[in-house]
Amino acid sequence: MKIIFSDYSFGAGVATDLVNTSAAVRLSTGEVLTGPGALERFLHEHEVRLDALPRGRPPTGTDLAQTLALRRETRALLEAGHEDAVAEGANGLVARASAGLSLLRDPAGNWEWHMTTGPRASAAEELGALVGIGLLGVLRTLGHTRFRHCASPVCEGMFIDTSKAGRRRYCMPGLCGNRQNVANYRARHQEGERRPDRGGGRGPR
Repeated sequence: MKIIFSDYSFGAGVATDLVNTSAAVRLSTGEVLTGPGALERFLHEHEVRLDALPRGRPPTGTDLAQTLALRRETRALLEAGHEDAVAEGANGLVARASAGLSLLRDPAGNWEWHMTTGPRASAAEELGALVGIGLLGVLRTLGHTRFRHCASPVCEGMFIDTSKAGRRRYCMPGLCGNRQNVANYRARHQEGERRPDRGGGRGPR
């Protein structure tokens, strides 16, 4: 598998979405990766093509089990309190796939750095290398503070903020952000109903 070394945002996005497939995060819908078929859909939706799954071979139960272990490991790295621990763990993910650095041309003929996984790397190891490069790129370029817990008080999700402004607050903005906006609106509405009328008691004439 060839991973563009400079495109850390892609790996960081996959890492974010992977950790948020857990039932501990998806309280209303439950576990996302319920079987090998669900893992296949996850990879397809994220346009992740693994050399360990050639010619469209579907993931196996072993691939799923190893990916769930990778998810737990990735979550632990996002929660790590010290950036050195993140670097060590992410370096380990890359090394596990026997990834080496290569200089290759892009479709336009320009040179770009790639990490190429080893020929014996498993599907989860290749996915781990992609995640690891994403974490390392963000850590080096944007800093450890970009690894965050979701700001929603009812969500256990985490995310890596790769936005330019660095102001992202929710693991799934379209879901958690909207829920929080609704909750804030309801709280303001209820507060308004409880607030006594201070208009002086003068009605219309």
